[in-house]
Amino acid sequence: MPEILEVEAARAVLEARALEREIASVHAPDTWFLKRGTTPESVTHALLGNEFVAARRRGKSMFVDTANGPVLGLHLGMSGRVIVDDVEAGDPLIYASNQRIEAWHRFGVRFVDGGSFMLRDPRRLGAVELDPDESRLGPDALTLTYKQLDHALDARTAPVKAVLMDQARVAGLGNLLVDESLWRAGVDPVHLPVDLDTDARKNLHRAIRSTVRVLGRRGGSHTGDMPRGPDAVCPRDGTPLQRRTVGGRTTYSCPAHQH
Repeated sequence: MPEILEVEAARAVLEARALEREIASVHAPDTWFLKRGTTPESVTHALLGNEFVAARRRGKSMFVDTANGPVLGLHLGMSGRVIVDDVEAGDPLIYASNQRIEAWHRFGVRFVDGGSFMLRDPRRLGAVELDPDESRLGPDALTLTYKQLDHALDARTAPVKAVLMDQARVAGLGNLLVDESLWRAGVDPVHLPVDLDTDARKNLHRAIRSTVRVLGRRGGSHTGDMPRGPDAVCPRDGTPLQRRTVGGRTTYSCPAHQH
């Protein structure tokens, strides 16, 4: 399922292949997929005859700037894939189908030159929005500073895992990256942020930065060192991993060294 690393791969495909191409038509058949007042009519009016000029990202959200002003916001949800001229971004999905079924093309455009950009989403959990409010997102996980993390954790009463997955606190971390980061940092996912002293917070910051960097080089959020699933054991100390639900998500952790 797409997290910050997969979304960055999608953004890179848009940047490399979809910019400075005049838009000939807009494909917006699914009104449910359009969010916060965006309609097929409004997005067609905004994009027809226009061009994409920049593809940006903050956390798990993409923002595509246009020559005439409107910004197109894109969210991949849990199974979205960006396709430009039949080139797909990133590794195949693990938890959703990778079949090329046109009915799953929830949104897209066709260019005057004959090519296209499509957002395929089997599970229909992504979103498209005109001029989204970018301020609702926290600092980006790829450039997260210790000061930003410390502020995100400040006075939080939810478990540390839930705080890290709150996109208004830290943008970009999903279930896999958070579990991997907490495992590397030796922090129990259910701990309250108030229980983490300065050393623990600094160690967690280093773990987050190293996790997104290393897994980015490997190819995605699914390439972590901590296994998931029945009978999984901790690679660090051989302890059977604990499976719980934290912040509404299936969570794996090591009861021996995460405390």
